Amino acid sequence: MTDFLSLKKSNCKNCYKCIRHCPVKSIRFSGNQAHIIGNECILCGQCFVVCPQNAKEIKDETEKAKVLIQSGVPVVASIAPSFIANYNGAGIEAMRKALKKLGFYDVEETAIGATMVKTEYERLLHEEKRDIVISSCCHSVNLLIQKYFPKVLPYLADVLSPMQAHAQDIHKRIPDSKVIFIGPCVSKKDEAEYYEGLVDAVLTFEELTNWMKSENIILEQEIIPDENTRARFFPTTGGILKTMLQNEPDYTYMAIDGVENCIFALRDIENGIIHNCFIEMSACTGSCIGGPVMEKYHHSPIKDYMAVSGFAGKKDFKVTQPDTYDIRKNFAYINQVASQPSEYEITEILHQMGKFRPEQELNCGSCGYNTCREKAVAIFQGKAEISMCLPFLKDKAESFSDTIVKNTPNALIVLNDKLEVQQINNAALHLMNIRFSSDVLGEQVVRILDPSVFMKVNLSGKGIFNERTYLAEYKRYVEQTIVPDSESHMLICIMRDITDEEKEREKKEIISRQTVEVADKVVEKQMRIVQEIASLLGETAAETKIALSKLKESIIDE
Repeated sequence: MTDFLSLKKSNCKNCYKCIRHCPVKSIRFSGNQAHIIGNECILCGQCFVVCPQNAKEIKDETEKAKVLIQSGVPVVASIAPSFIANYNGAGIEAMRKALKKLGFYDVEETAIGATMVKTEYERLLHEEKRDIVISSCCHSVNLLIQKYFPKVLPYLADVLSPMQAHAQDIHKRIPDSKVIFIGPCVSKKDEAEYYEGLVDAVLTFEELTNWMKSENIILEQEIIPDENTRARFFPTTGGILKTMLQNEPDYTYMAIDGVENCIFALRDIENGIIHNCFIEMSACTGSCIGGPVMEKYHHSPIKDYMAVSGFAGKKDFKVTQPDTYDIRKNFAYINQVASQPSEYEITEILHQMGKFRPEQELNCGSCGYNTCREKAVAIFQGKAEISMCLPFLKDKAESFSDTIVKNTPNALIVLNDKLEVQQINNAALHLMNIRFSSDVLGEQVVRILDPSVFMKVNLSGKGIFNERTYLAEYKRYVEQTIVPDSESHMLICIMRDITDEEKEREKKEIISRQTVEVADKVVEKQMRIVQEIASLLGETAAETKIALSKLKESIIDE
């Protein structure tokens, strides 16, 4: 399968939203990046729709279309009936004029093929009396059944999609023609590539819009009513049913949209609960008018439905119905190779995620998986990582930070912008003779410390670092650092108890002063002795005085 949905790696931000919304969990996460698993993907496009970083992109086939047109062969556009909802006020005539300016030979509605397909559905029910018939118009539904519900394959209508039926009809009517399908769908690109020889390229409405903008082509506001256009209802939920006769008395006719609803229905069919019914299935909620490109850029379900309803006629397109053999299509089972872990292996992985008891399995879905066990299976299959469990990371981070905070010898106090105590560690409690943290949590810091320095930091936004302070009420000397956190509006105060250092310094100062005092007395005494000797001997005491003064200075310096 070609990567029609790909990832712009630089934009992936570890949000897991694409995994959360992927109905078949066909996304692998590794190396801080999400990767689409091609052989498991059903190309529903939900990851493209929900990605908040626009990291998913659809393969653009505009250049391929341009090359086909430049080749000189007649290139016909088959435009999906949902175009009326995407291009407000522009009917098929306006689309034909615009696309011919791009070089298209002609433009037709895919609804022509839809008329052929619905007629074949009616024949299957009336002539073959099949137990269950599931519509095969939606390629994503077809892939869902082919990959995940092989037991249901016999019930999938072996009929071409409207896109393929219309392309086949165009090739019959216009020799050597090429067909480009234009619609709101990602999976049609895969359908066109997988079933070769019918559709040569697929453009999304977004690609067509960008192409027309680059050529400065503006759509005219023109709609010409046509009663023979009932198949234009096809892109709405129940739209296929609206075009069918629904006159088989023993059958129930129903429409199901959204992949999750389709999965529930397919499980019931697998279990033998459903019989004698025709089921119209669409992967997108609201059917094609809720397609990924429509939903991403032009999502207005009620308005879009009204646009389609007002555009559709009450009678069928006038078509030449192909032979049953010509409109048939075979669906093969697409094998999924993902291995399944044993119960022991699941338990071991859950233990690595910090989940040792059932009540620890929160099943919060933050990782993208519905349950912790589903996540464990994905880890075993190499599609997920243990670090994707946010409660696990949160507990681990809190445990790590709590260990540091509780065991650091420095006192730590965290205040909010109202100078209320939000956190205090054991060292701070011991420093300030506080019995329990609950005694001060939520209280104003003025209860335990002078708030002036905190007010100063809070107002200025500038921190104070390694400032020596005496806490008179606690008879403690501290080296204090106060750091403001502008993002969380918190003040973090770290205090290192330097009381013993200060006492040792004071003790040394006292010893130094005492030494100086003793030296002064010695100098004074010595001077008297020298003066007495000098007077007796008639010698000067100048040299002795200088020497003793130097001795005194030396002692002071020490």
